[in-house]
Amino acid sequence: MLILIQLLLAHLLTDFVLQPNSWIKHKRKYKAKSHFLIIHALIAGVLTVVFLQKLEWWYIGLVISVTHFLIDWWKLNQKKDNLKYFILDQVFHLIIIVAVWLYLINGFSNILPFLKELLNSIGLLAVIGAYLFVIFPAGFLIGKATKKWQNEIKESHQKNSLDDAGRYIGIFERILVLTFILTNNFSAIGFLIAAKSILRFSDKSESGARKQTEYVLIGTLISFTITILIGLLVRHFLFQ
Repeated sequence: MLILIQLLLAHLLTDFVLQPNSWIKHKRKYKAKSHFLIIHALIAGVLTVVFLQKLEWWYIGLVISVTHFLIDWWKLNQKKDNLKYFILDQVFHLIIIVAVWLYLINGFSNILPFLKELLNSIGLLAVIGAYLFVIFPAGFLIGKATKKWQNEIKESHQKNSLDDAGRYIGIFERILVLTFILTNNFSAIGFLIAAKSILRFSDKSESGARKQTEYVLIGTLISFTITILIGLLVRHFLFQ
C-alpha cells in the first residue's frame, strides 16, 4: 500500500497544489501548444520518482508524464469544462496510477482471483445492490408516487428552486441513511431528519408554501422508509 499512497500523493501535489490558476488558464487557451501542459506533465513524472525514492524506476515517471499529458490534452479538447469531465479526468489518472502500482507489486496475477472472490461475496453484493437501489430505482419510485403532488405544486407555486436540486438532495440523503444503518448509527438518522427540516423551513406567508412543505414531507418520509427497509434487509444478510 505504501507505493500506492506515494503515487497518489505525487498526483495530488501535481494536480491540486503545484498547478497555479495561471497555468490552467494558459492550457485552456492554447491547449496542446501550451508549454505549461508539458511542464505540468513533467512535474507529475518527477514527483512520482521522488516519492518512490528509486531512480531505477525512472521509466515509471516517464509513463506517468506521458499519460498525464495525454489525459490532460484530451480534457482540454472537450467543449465543456464541467464536473463530468473533471471526474473523468481524475478517474483516468487513477486508473493509470493503479495500473502502475499493480505492475510494481506484481499484482496483476492476483486480480482475477480477487475479483472472483468479490463477486462470490453475498455481503458485498448485497451492499452494492442496496446503494444502487437507493440511488436509482428508489428515486424513480418516489417520483412516480408523488407525481400528482408535483403537478399541483407547479400549478400553485412559482418555481423558486434550483433545477434537479431536490433529486440530488434525495440521492445523498438516502446514501447517508443507508450508510448510517449499515454502520449501526441509527441515531444519526434523527439528526439528518432534523437538519433537513430546518433547511427546508419556509416562510408560511409565501404562496403555496404549505403545499410545498407537505409535498417535501411526503417525499422525505417515503425516501427514508424505503432506505431504512433496504438497510435493515442488507443487515440481515450481513449479520444473520
